[in-house]
Amino acid sequence: MENNHAQVAVVGAGHAGIEAALAAARMGLDVVLFTLNLDAVANMPCNPSIGGTAKGHLVYEIDALGGEMGRAADEVTLQSRTLNLGKGAAVRSKRVQADRIAYRTRMKHTLEKQENLRLIQAEIVDLEVTDGRVSALVTRLGERWEVGCAIIAAGTYLDGRIHVGDVSYEGGPDGMLPAKGLGAALAREGIALRRFKTGTPARINRRSIDFSRLERQDGEEDPVPYSSETPADYLAGVEQTPCYTVYTTPDTHALIRENIGRSAMYSGKIHGTGPRYCPSIEDKIVRFADKSRHQLFAEPCGRDTEEIYLQGFSTSMPVDLQVQMVRSLPGFERAEIMRYAYAIEYDCADPTELLPTLECKAIGGLYGAGQFNGTSGYEEAAAQGLVAGINAALKLLGREPMILTRDSSYIGTLIDDLVTKGTNEPYRMMTSRSEYRLLLRQDNADVRLSPVGYRVGLLSETRYRRFLEKRKTVEDEKARLESVILPPSDKVNATLSSLGSAEIAGGIRLSDLLRRPELTYADLAPLDPDRPTLSAAVATTVQTEIKYDGYIKREIAEAERFAKLENKPLPPDVDYRTVRGLRIEAAEKLNRVRPLSVGQASRISGVNPADVSVLLIWLSSRRRQAAQTGKRGE
Repeated sequence: MENNHAQVAVVGAGHAGIEAALAAARMGLDVVLFTLNLDAVANMPCNPSIGGTAKGHLVYEIDALGGEMGRAADEVTLQSRTLNLGKGAAVRSKRVQADRIAYRTRMKHTLEKQENLRLIQAEIVDLEVTDGRVSALVTRLGERWEVGCAIIAAGTYLDGRIHVGDVSYEGGPDGMLPAKGLGAALAREGIALRRFKTGTPARINRRSIDFSRLERQDGEEDPVPYSSETPADYLAGVEQTPCYTVYTTPDTHALIRENIGRSAMYSGKIHGTGPRYCPSIEDKIVRFADKSRHQLFAEPCGRDTEEIYLQGFSTSMPVDLQVQMVRSLPGFERAEIMRYAYAIEYDCADPTELLPTLECKAIGGLYGAGQFNGTSGYEEAAAQGLVAGINAALKLLGREPMILTRDSSYIGTLIDDLVTKGTNEPYRMMTSRSEYRLLLRQDNADVRLSPVGYRVGLLSETRYRRFLEKRKTVEDEKARLESVILPPSDKVNATLSSLGSAEIAGGIRLSDLLRRPELTYADLAPLDPDRPTLSAAVATTVQTEIKYDGYIKREIAEAERFAKLENKPLPPDVDYRTVRGLRIEAAEKLNRVRPLSVGQASRISGVNPADVSVLLIWLSSRRRQAAQTGKRGE
C-alpha cells in the first residue's frame, strides 16, 4: 500500500460502501474506504432491522455471492421472523430485528481487520477526471488520492438537509454533518443529480411505555440463519426479544389533520421526492383518509439500550406536535421521546446514467451504489455495493464484468430496473417487481449465485464444496422421493386422514403425496422411515421444488425465451434516430439509456413490442451487410 494511492476508493461507509470495500479488498485489490465519521460506520439511521419482503431475498443473495451483511445480521439478531408464511414460497421472506450498536461495532471491526483495506475518516469534496476516467479524489483537508476506480456510496449525506416542522438546517442522518462539495464536483463533471427525501420516526424510552396496552409479537422458533457460514443451530441458542404492535387512534388522526400545515412535508419546505412505499404518518392520514387506524410496531434498538423504534410513525411534524401524536397512542400516554423524528433531503444520481455493472457511462472507473443510485433500504444498498465493488475489482484485474440477469437474482432485477427504467422516487425492492419469483426464492439463493461468487473469488474452496454437497443432497432427496412408492395400508390411510388428506387406494410415490397442498415434508416422516436426516434449509428447498415443479419449469422456459433477446447485443455507438421504423420516443429513450442488448431495450419505458421488432430486423440487416462486406473483402 502506498500513501495517497489506492486501486479502489470507496466514498461512504454505510451498507453499500462496506460491501464494496470488502469485496474489492478480498479480491486482492488495494482499497481505501472514506467515511465522514468512524462512529457512523454501518449506521442504521432508520429501523434497525435487516430483511423483510424481498429484502430478505437480497440478504441471502448477498451472502451467496460472498458478501458480509448476512453473517453480521445473524450475529446481532434480536428477533427473527419469516414473513408471508401463509402465502406461497416465492414471497416468504426472513426479517430480523438487529442490535443497532452491535451491528455497527461488528462491521467496523471487520473493516479494520480486513487485509488490503484502509478505513479513513475524511470527507471527499472533489474528484479529478483524466482522459474520460476518474483519476483522483480530494479530501476536505487537501489530501489528494490517486485512484484506479472510485465508488460513490454517499447515502443520504450528499448536501443533506434536515426538516422538522418549520425548522430546516444542513445535516446528515442522526445528527451527523452533511457531505458538502462532492455533489457540486460530480455535477461539474456532467453527472445529473436529483433531490430525494426520506424520514424516520421518533425513538421512545422503553421505561415510559405501558406494554400491557400493546400486542406482543414474538419471534419464530428454530429460525434459519441468513448465512451459510453461520452454524444452522446458532440462532436456536439466541434469546429473542419481543416486539409489539399498536394502532393509531382517532385522536392521532385529528391531531395530524388539524396541524397538517405544520408538517415540513405539506408546508412546501421539502422539495425532494419521498418513498412511496414507506410514507410518513401524515402522508398515510391524507392518502388513506378512509382508514380509521394504522398499525405501528414498537421494536427494540438493542439489548443494551432502552430506545424503542416506533416503526410506521415517520414524520416531519414539529417537536411539540410529535409529543402529542406519540402520547395519543395506547400505552404511550407518558412516553418520553429520546430522539425526535425528522425528514432528510439529499442529492442522488440518475441511475440510467450507469451501466449494468454500476459503472458510470460518462466517466470510466466511477461507480455508484446505494441511495446515491436512487434506492431506499439497507439491503438494496448492500447489494449494489457488492456488485460495484466486484466489478471495480474485475475491471482493474482485466477480467470480464459480473452482470447479474433478472432470472438469476433479485439483485439483477434491482440493477436492471435502475439502469434501464430509472426511478423518479426512492426505489424499494418488492417481490412483485420480478417476473421470475418462483425461480428467485430465498431458499435457493446459494444455488443461483454461489457459482458466481466462487468464480469472482469471494467464496473459498471449502465453502464452495459445502455448497456443492448441499446441492447434491437436495437433488438426491428429490430423486428418492420420486422413486419411493408407498403401498396402501390401514396405517398409511389413518395417518393421511389425521392430516386432513385423502386416503389412497393404490400405491403412490412420496413425491406425489408431497405435491398435495395440505401436506409438508415433515408430515410425511411417519410414512417415510428410511428418509435421511436433513437440515431445515435443505428440507425447505426439497419441499418447495417438488410442490412447485410444474410452475418452476414454466418460469424456466419463459426465462430461456427471453434470454434469446438478452443474447442479441446492441452496438454501443449507434444513433437510434437513424434506424428506420423506430418511433421518435423510442429512439430518444434508446439514445439516452444505451441498452447493451435487445432484451434490455425491450424493458425501457417508451419502447414497445413494435420497436423491438424493428430493432431485430435492423440487427439482422446489419449482420447480412457485414457478411457481404466480408465476402467482397476476400
